[in-house]
Amino acid sequence: MLNFISFGSGSSGNCYFLYTGSDGLMIDAGVGIRTLKKHFRDYGLALTQIRHLLITHDHADHIKCVGSISHDLHLPVYATLAVHQGIDRNYYITRKIDPADRRLLENGTTVRLGSFDVTPFHVPHDSSDNVGYYIEAEGVSFCVMTDAGHITQEMASYIEKANYLVIEANHDCEMLSKGPYPEHLKIRIASSTGHLNNHACGEAIAQHMTERLRHVWLCHLSEENNHPELARKTIESVLRSYGIIVGKDLQLDVLKRTMPTGIFELENEKMRE
Repeated sequence: MLNFISFGSGSSGNCYFLYTGSDGLMIDAGVGIRTLKKHFRDYGLALTQIRHLLITHDHADHIKCVGSISHDLHLPVYATLAVHQGIDRNYYITRKIDPADRRLLENGTTVRLGSFDVTPFHVPHDSSDNVGYYIEAEGVSFCVMTDAGHITQEMASYIEKANYLVIEANHDCEMLSKGPYPEHLKIRIASSTGHLNNHACGEAIAQHMTERLRHVWLCHLSEENNHPELARKTIESVLRSYGIIVGKDLQLDVLKRTMPTGIFELENEKMRE
């Protein structure tokens, strides 16, 4: 069975873990190794279960621990060339990735990493580069897209194929507009290379989901410009306007910003029969 845990989702640090009985894949490294060690121990897991480390983009909340995690656990780090170069330039990252541990990905090209088939795809954001990941394993399709200024047709095509989806619901437009951020930061967040708002997230799910989609997790919520219950209610409302009922047609959860989620078991079609 494929399992999913979020160890943090937001500006304080992002880190997701997919694992089977024999293999494990981590997405982003914004949570420290000591914190991960505690969480893994709490869930009866071991850090040695992580075999591959994928990076979405080079902003600090996604990469601040990538060098130390990769070095301490002897992990290969997979990212596009532009993201690797961005990590090298990022002065927040004091421990860089060892050259021998760097692996290159190309958007649209599927690679086999142990038990996982991984396809990176472009996600618009104001970083050196940013990718989402479409991952197939154990008869399940899992997709993550975070830090997205808007939904492209390519991103929509992966929503259409997904059984399980992690998608950004960063901010409520009114909270952002009336909130304490300086104007230049508000403009950046709301731009087409900024962050996805609650309503746009709901529209993306409603317009592109198929009957394959079983569970959606809302990720990367802003602490200042959003609230978990507001995000959930907004997206439920959008979905309802399309005749899609949460709890009946799909499951919906909000990922915590600084806490692990617990373990989600991702069932394939045979297990659901």
